[in-house]
Amino acid sequence: MADRSDYLPVPKFDSYYEHWAMLMENLLRSKEFWPLIETGVTVAPPNATAEQIHVANESKLLDLKVKNYLFQSIDRTIMETILERETSKEIWEAMQRKYQGSTKVKRAQLQGLRREFEILVMKEGESVDEYFGRVLTIANRMTAHGERLALVSIVEKILRSMHPKFNHVVCSIEISCDVTSLSIEELQSSLIVHEQRMKGQQENVEEQVLKVSSTGRGSSRGRGRGSFRGRGRGRQNKESIECFKCHKLGHYKNECPDWGENANYAEFDYEEETLLMARTDQDGVIKEENWYLDSGCSNHMIGNKDWLYEFDPSFRDSVRLGNDAKMCVMGKGNVKLFMNGSIHVISNVYYLPGLNTNLLSVGQLQQKNVTIIFKNDACRAYHDEKGLIFSTQMSANIMYILAAPVIVPMCLQTSIEDKTQLWHNRYGHLSVKGLKILNSKDMVKGLPALGEMNERCTDCLIGKQQREVIPKQAKWRATTKLQLIHSDICGPINPCSNGGKRYFLTLTDDFSRKTWVYILKEKSEAFETFRNFKAMVELKSGCVIQMLRTDRGGEFTSNAFNEFCKSKGIKRQLTTAYTPQQNGVSERKNRTLLNIVRSMLACRNVPKSFWPEALKWAAYVMNRSPTSSVRDMTPEEAWSGVKPSVKHFRTFGCLAYAHVPYSQRRKLDNRSITCVLLGISDESKAYKLYNPVDKKIVISRDVVFDEAKGWDWENKEKLKDISTDYDFLDDSVIEPAANETVTPTNEETSTRDDSSTYVEVQRDASSEEIIVSDTRSDDGIELGPRIKKTPSHLRDFVIGKEAEEEQQLHNLDVYSNGDPETYEEASKSHKWKQAMDTEIEAIKANNTWELSDLPKGAKAIGVKWVYKTKYNENGKIDKHKARLVVKGYSQKYGIDYNESAFLHGDLEEDIYVEQPLGYQQGDTNKVYKLKKALYGLRQAPRAWYSKIEAYFLCEGFKKCPVEHTLFVKHIDHDILIVSVYVDDLIVTGNNSNLINDFKISMKKRFAMSDLGKMKYFLGVEVIQTDEGIFIHQMKYANEILVRFQMENCNAVCSPVVTGCKLVKDENGKACDARNYKFMERPTEMHIAAIKRIMRYVRGTASLGIMYRKTSEELKLDGWSDSDYAGDLDDRKSTSGYVFMLGSGAISWSSKKQPIVTLSTTDAEFIAAASCACQGLWLRNVLEHLNISQKGTTLIHCDNSSSIKLSKNPILHGRCKHIDVRFHFLRDLTKDGVIELVHCKSQDQLADAMTKPLKVDSFCKLRNSIGMVDSSVD
Repeated sequence: MADRSDYLPVPKFDSYYEHWAMLMENLLRSKEFWPLIETGVTVAPPNATAEQIHVANESKLLDLKVKNYLFQSIDRTIMETILERETSKEIWEAMQRKYQGSTKVKRAQLQGLRREFEILVMKEGESVDEYFGRVLTIANRMTAHGERLALVSIVEKILRSMHPKFNHVVCSIEISCDVTSLSIEELQSSLIVHEQRMKGQQENVEEQVLKVSSTGRGSSRGRGRGSFRGRGRGRQNKESIECFKCHKLGHYKNECPDWGENANYAEFDYEEETLLMARTDQDGVIKEENWYLDSGCSNHMIGNKDWLYEFDPSFRDSVRLGNDAKMCVMGKGNVKLFMNGSIHVISNVYYLPGLNTNLLSVGQLQQKNVTIIFKNDACRAYHDEKGLIFSTQMSANIMYILAAPVIVPMCLQTSIEDKTQLWHNRYGHLSVKGLKILNSKDMVKGLPALGEMNERCTDCLIGKQQREVIPKQAKWRATTKLQLIHSDICGPINPCSNGGKRYFLTLTDDFSRKTWVYILKEKSEAFETFRNFKAMVELKSGCVIQMLRTDRGGEFTSNAFNEFCKSKGIKRQLTTAYTPQQNGVSERKNRTLLNIVRSMLACRNVPKSFWPEALKWAAYVMNRSPTSSVRDMTPEEAWSGVKPSVKHFRTFGCLAYAHVPYSQRRKLDNRSITCVLLGISDESKAYKLYNPVDKKIVISRDVVFDEAKGWDWENKEKLKDISTDYDFLDDSVIEPAANETVTPTNEETSTRDDSSTYVEVQRDASSEEIIVSDTRSDDGIELGPRIKKTPSHLRDFVIGKEAEEEQQLHNLDVYSNGDPETYEEASKSHKWKQAMDTEIEAIKANNTWELSDLPKGAKAIGVKWVYKTKYNENGKIDKHKARLVVKGYSQKYGIDYNESAFLHGDLEEDIYVEQPLGYQQGDTNKVYKLKKALYGLRQAPRAWYSKIEAYFLCEGFKKCPVEHTLFVKHIDHDILIVSVYVDDLIVTGNNSNLINDFKISMKKRFAMSDLGKMKYFLGVEVIQTDEGIFIHQMKYANEILVRFQMENCNAVCSPVVTGCKLVKDENGKACDARNYKFMERPTEMHIAAIKRIMRYVRGTASLGIMYRKTSEELKLDGWSDSDYAGDLDDRKSTSGYVFMLGSGAISWSSKKQPIVTLSTTDAEFIAAASCACQGLWLRNVLEHLNISQKGTTLIHCDNSSSIKLSKNPILHGRCKHIDVRFHFLRDLTKDGVIELVHCKSQDQLADAMTKPLKVDSFCKLRNSIGMVDSSVD
C-alpha cells in the first residue's frame, strides 16, 4: 500500500478567511507550491527555447495541482461566483477580494475590531479560558487586517477588564510581576490557578450549607458523654438544630427569642389575599400542582402562562435541557403558591411553552435567603426570618416533589378597574390620562382615584382610531447602484402633450438618487418601458436591478410584469393599499419635478402643451443638483463617478438664435432664425430648439441666447396655432449617456456627411396629411391621389382606405378570383351565406363580444365582411371563407384567413364595434363590446401572440432567443419543433406520438383544424418523399402569369440581360405607376425589365430546391459577394449572400448597401459583414434545434483584400472611413465564429445575387444551390 505518512488534509473554507488563508498557505508552503500563488504561472516567451517551454509546462502542471487543492477546499456554491479561475493565483486573489476586501474595507473592519477590543469586559460566570479566547480572537483578527497589537497592550487590557472578583489577584500580579515582560501564557496560567482556588472555596461553602445532619438531638454525641469533648462538658453544634416554635435553625424551642410572638411566615396572609381577589369560587382559583425541586435548574420554569402574575411577554431567553435540546423562553412572571397556610410568591418564573413539568430552582431559592436542608430522605426550606416554608419527602424514584396549590389569576378585574371603565364611559370616552389629571390636580369634585383599564376600549377604536405615524427617514438605504429602484407614474396631466401623451414614469436609483423620466401615452406602456430601462442601466453600470418599489397600480402588478421580475430575480416591494407614503421617494420626486415644470413654464410664458420638454430639462437639472440623501456630490456624480459640468445650462424657454448653415441658405438669406430653447438633444451634443413660426424642431450647436427674453406666444401674427401634433417632443428617455457632458462649442466637429449641425423635423401644422409629390410625366398620365394620414382618434386600429381604395387593392390582388366584395352581393349566394353563419357562430362560441350600449364619449368602429375562396395546392376550391373584420381593413398580399386564432387573443382596452350587416339584434343603436380581438385591430396580433406564447411556455417549450416565433420542446432524445406564422403553425419532430399529443392539446385549448402533412404554406408547395423534401412555387408563378396575361409568353433562361443596368430614366416615356410599382416614375425601360422577369418565371415555374436526406453532419457554409457601384443613380453597391445547409440553400439575400463605398474592398468588406451577421443568426437558430456547428462557419469571398482586412488590423489606416458597425466582422473572426476564405469567382454562389451573368454561368450557379426541375424524375 502507498505510504500515507505525508498526507495532509485539505482545510475546508468555513467563511473565516484569515484562518483558512493561514492553513492553506501553510499547506502550500509545505508542498513547495506557494510561489505559484505569489508570482503566478510561468508563461513561455515568443520564440521560446525547448527548455523555456519545458519550464512553462511544468509550471502549468504544478498550477493544476494547486488548483486541485483549492477546488477541494472551496465549496461549489462559492466557486461558481468566481469568474476568473484560469490559474490558482486568480482564484486566490478572488477569494481575498471577496472575503478580505479592499484597503478601505479593511480599514472599516479594523475600526470595528478596535471598538470591540476597547469595550471588552469579562462577563459574569465566564471562565478565564473563555475570556482569554475572546480577547485573543479579536487581537488575531486585528493582526490579519494590518494592525499588530503589542503583547503588553493585550496583557494590560486583560488585567483591567477582569471581573471584580479577581481584583485582589490582579492587584497582586501587578505588584509582584513586571507587566511589560509578562507573557500572555504566564498571565493566563496564574489566573487559572486562582480561579480553581476560588471554585474550591465556593464548593466548600455550598457543601456546608447543603450537608446532611444526623437524626436526634444527640446526633453530635458518641458513647458516654459525647464525642466532642473539651474542658468540662462537650459543646454541641446547633447549626442544623430546628426550633419547633419558630422553625428556625440554630436553637431549641426553649431558647427561641420569639417565644410568645407570631413567628409564622405570613408574607401574604390567605384571608388578606382573598380580599384582594375578585373571584366567585375558591375552587376556580386554587389548583394543586406538583413541583420538582431541581438543583441543576438555573431558573424556576413552568409551561402554563395562566398561572403567572405580572407577566412580561417581551422577555426572551433560551435554556438548554438535560437532553441537550434548547427551548425558548417566551416571557416571565410571578407564581403564587399556597403552602403551610400562607400564600408565597415565587418570583422570576420563566414561561416555556410545551414544558410538561414545573421546576423549582434550588439555587434561585437560596438567592432569596432560603436555606434548603436535605435530611432523612426529606427536604425542608427555611427562611432566615420567616422560618419553615415547606417540607416534602423523597419519592420512590429518588426525587423531591412538592405538592402545592397554585393561585390562578382568574377574574382579576378589581373594583378600581371597574370604576375606571365606568368613568371612562361617563366622560364620553375621555382618555385615562385625562381622567387621572382631573383627579390628581383636584379639578373636579366626586371623581375617585382611577387606575389603568385592563382591556382596550373597542368603542374608542371604532370612533377614534387613527393611522400609524409614517417615519420620515428611511431605516435602510441601498449600498450599491441598482440595489433598489423607486418608481411611480404621475398623471393624467392636462393639457396632454403635443404628441397626445398624458403620463410620465419616474425611476430613481436609491443609492445615487439619480432619476430617469419617460413620457407615456398610456399607463400600459410602463412594462415595456421598464424592460428597456433595465437593459440600459444594467449595461451602463455593470450592476443588476435587485429590488423594485412601486405602488399597487395595475400597470405594476400585471401578470406580465410579475413574471418578468420573477424571471430576472427582481424582488418586488409594493406599498400597502392607500398608503402612498411608503413610496415616498418617488412621490416627492414627482412633486418636485412638477413644481420645477410649473415654474419654468411660467417664467417665459411657454404653453403648457410643452410640459414634456420642460419635464426632461427639470430631471436633467435635478440630477445635477444637491440632495440631502447623497453627501457632498450630485446624483449624476454618484451614479457615473464623473463630476458633471453645467457650463451649457441656459434658461428654459428663452430666445435662441440658431445659425443657418451655408448649404441651406442663399446669399441674401438670414444667417440665423429666432427659436425657443427646449433643452438639449437626446442624441447629439447640441441644443433642441423650437421655431414657433415655421413649427419646426431645430437641433443646433451654433446658438446665441438671449436669456432675458422669451417668445411672444400671444402674438397672433407670428404664431397662428401652437396645438400641432409633435410626436418627437416626448417619446424618448431624458438622460444622455452617463459620461456625456453636453457642451456645444464651436470647436466640436460634426459627424454628419454634409458637416451640418442644423436639422429640421417638419410636419404640416394645419392637417395630418403627408403630401406626396406630383410624379406625372410630360404625357399627362395622372398618378394616384395623395395619401392621408390616420386620424388621431383611430390610431389604435388598423384603418385602411375608403371603399374606392379598397376596390383598387382588390384589383391588385393576385389571388382575386371573383369573390364577393359587398354583403349585398354575398347574401344572394347560399354558400357565402353559410360561410357568414359559420363565422358568427365561431365568434359567439368564443365569447368574443357582448351586446351593450355605447358609453358617452366613446366611438364605435364599423365592421365589414371580407370574402375569400380558399384553394388547395392543386388549384381546386377548398372552402369558402367569410371573415368579419374591422371596417376599413385592407387586405394584404398573402394574408390567410383560414383559422380563427385571433379570436383567442384577450383585449385589455375597451373597444366597441357596430353590429354586422345581416346579423343585427335588438335595438340598432346598440353596439358590441369586444372581449377578444378581431381581425383589423392593431391589438390582435399582440394579444394572440401573448396567449400562444404563454401556452407554449406552460407546455414546456423553450422560445428561441433569436427567433421569437420558434419554439422547441426536448424530452430525453425526442424533439418537437413548432414555428408560428400569425395564426398558422408548422409542427415537426422525430417522435410521432409527441406530435399527436401536441395536436390534441392544441385542439382542447384553441379552435383549430389539422391540415395533415404540410403540402402548401404561404404560397410555397412542399413535397415530402423518402429522398428528401422538395419546395417550389409553381402554382404561385402560374397565377402571377395569368394575372398579367403572360401565361403564353416566350420563356427565357435568365431574368436579366447581361450588362443591363436599370436607372431612373428621367427622359423616358412614363407609364402608369398604379400598375407598375417602381420608384416614383416608371418608364418603358422598366416595363421591359419586368416583362423579362415574367418570361423567366414562365420558363422556370417548375424549379425548386431539393433538401436530400443525409447521414452526414450538417455543415453551414456561406458565400458573400458585392457589385461595386452597381446603381448608376446613387453609385451605391449591391450586397448578396447565400447560405447552404446540406444539399440546398436555406438563406439568401440581394440588397443595396446603405452607404457609398470608395473601393471594391470596402464594398466586399461591408457585404461580408452583413453575411456574417446572418451567419451568426443561423448558427444560433441551429443550436436551438440541436444542430450545433462545431468550429467556425466558413464564408467564401472572392476578394483577398477583404479577407486580409478581417484578420489583420494593420490595414486599419486604409479603411478607417468604414462605419464602425461593419467592423463587427473582425470580432467574429477573432472569436473563431466566422472565417473568411477565398474562392474563385466562377465558384462564387452569391454572384447571381448581385449582377447579371451569362446564361451558362447563371445556370451553373443556380444548380449549385440545389435547384432542380420538379418535372424531371
